[in-house]
Parts: sequence; structure tokens; C-alpha cells
Amino acid sequence: MFNQSVDIPSVRRIAIVGSGISGLTAGLQLKGLGHAVTVFEKSRGPGGRLAAKRVGTASVDIGAQYFTARNPDFLPFLEKYAGKGTFAPWQGRLAYQAPSGEWESFPEETRFVGTPRMTAITRALSANLDVVTETRIARLARTDRIWRLYDTDDVPVGQFDQVIITAPPAQARELLASSGLPEVATELDEPVGKVLPCWAVAAHFPVNPWPHHDGMRCQHPALYWVANNSSKPGRQDTGLWWVLHAGAAWTQKHVDTSAPEVAELLVTAFREVTGFQTGPDDVVAHRWLYARSEGGEQPGHLWYPQHGIGLAGDWLSGGRVEGAFDSACGLVGEMHAESATL
Repeated sequence: MFNQSVDIPSVRRIAIVGSGISGLTAGLQLKGLGHAVTVFEKSRGPGGRLAAKRVGTASVDIGAQYFTARNPDFLPFLEKYAGKGTFAPWQGRLAYQAPSGEWESFPEETRFVGTPRMTAITRALSANLDVVTETRIARLARTDRIWRLYDTDDVPVGQFDQVIITAPPAQARELLASSGLPEVATELDEPVGKVLPCWAVAAHFPVNPWPHHDGMRCQHPALYWVANNSSKPGRQDTGLWWVLHAGAAWTQKHVDTSAPEVAELLVTAFREVTGFQTGPDDVVAHRWLYARSEGGEQPGHLWYPQHGIGLAGDWLSGGRVEGAFDSACGLVGEMHAESATL
């Protein structure tokens, strides 16, 4: 897909809302096809769920913990646009806890992480695009087949022929409803309920609290996943940072609990799982309202040619990091096929 020529009927101005993997993938592919692309990001920098939080002089991956590359186009894409030095295999010893409480190894599969942090990938990808940060798109207004985008202060930020939305479904639904597209917005009602929240805690230990595994899927009412972030390639930490992800049901129950209390509860749960005694000596908590997608219809992407609106994201394609890439590829492919027939 990303090696196609720029032999296209016309150059289109395309806005992309969101600078995670799906938004950046779509942007780079569309730019490669000769279109003028602008990416809008509400945060200070790109990344989406490829997120890392600064903790003193180090950083910890608090969002997606690793990614796979089952699509043979994914790694070549990253190598071309982000560079080989921005990711590497994680040789972590991963395990899941059986209902009996015994630990079983994860299936053999190469798993990758960003180096020296997950955000290295998206920051490198974004360097090849026009990315407007700290700009939240609040509504779209269409006149004569042209979309005008407005920020939260109702200031116009540009005019475009087509718009791709890669925000989580709840935010995408709100944007579509505010833009006079209620019939499209209501199509996201079911996906909104399928995207689950997650509390994440980064905890620092002077000594390793669990030397047996580097990442674990837990059988615990509070914890879903824990990982030794310092075991990932490119990390040069003093001591060890562990990441603790709460389960969706527990997070929903504690969605409005204060961050310090959540950190204390999840560290206690981690202690119950591992039995460690020393530390932690530092903790940082982060709440994801829209974390992983679970269940429901996943068509890969959504394209509304009559409106010039497309939706892409991991929630449309399996919920994994690689799914975000697959979703963007499918959407760009359909847009390009349509433009070739005009």
C-alpha cells in the first residue's frame, strides 16, 4: 500500500483527527499518494495509546505494552517511516495465570516495543507529517463539499475535502453529532460500550519484586496485567519500574477514585500476586477512559463517501496496535480505489 505511485486523478486536502498509529499510518500513506494531509492532535505530542509517562529521569510505558507484526507490511512500514532504531523485539518472559493459580508461558511469538520508549515510534512517524498539536477538533461544518474544522474555541483551523477521524468511538461519536451527522454518530453507540477503561500505575522498586517473569496476565479481581518495564530493550533505569494495569470491571468501579488511592490499591494487589516485601519507593497513576476494545462487530474501518468522512482505529480491527495499522490501510485503500474511479 505505502509504495503506490502518486498517479492519482487529483490532489485532495485531507484532515486527520488523532495522531495514534492509525492516524499517522493513514497520513503517511495518503501523503505518499500525493494528497495534502494535516493531522490534528489534542495532546502536546503524538502517540495515542503508544504512551509513555516521564518518571524522574526515566519514562514508563503506561499504554500499549508491546505489539506484534502478523501483517507482513507492518514492520517494513515502520522501518521506512520511523526507522529501525525506534523499535526492537522484547525478549520478555511472559506468562498468564491459570484459574488454578499456576503460571503458564505465553505462546511463542515475536513481540516488539518502542525504543527507548513506546512513543519513539509515533514521534518518528509524525516527523514526516504536518501535525498540529494541542488542538482539539470540536466540530465540522460542510459547505459546497468542503469541510471546515473548528477547535474548542470555535476558531476555524482549516478547510478540507475529506476528514478521517481516528479518535476513540465515544469521542468520534461526539464530534460527528456536533457536526450535523447524527445518523453516522448513532452507528457508534454499540462500539462506545465495547471500549473499556483502564487504570495504569507505574511503580518503582529498588530490587526486583518478581524475578520469575517480565510480564504477566493475572487472575486477580483488581489486576489484569503487570510488567517489568525496565526489562524492555533500550531502558536504562536505576532500580526497576513495573507497570500495573487494572481490569476493566475494577476500573469502572473505581473510575472516580483518586489517583493516590488507586495506586495504593493496585500496589497492594500486586503484593498479593507476588508476595514481595520491599518497596515501591515511587508510584505514578494514569487513568485511561478509552483503553482496549473488547468484542462487537469490527469491520476494519468505516468510510462514508457521500460525506467524505472516514473512521479508523484499533477498535475497528481487533483492538491491537497492529490492528490500528490494518484499519488505516483498509480505509486508505478504499478511499484510493474510489478516487481512481472518479
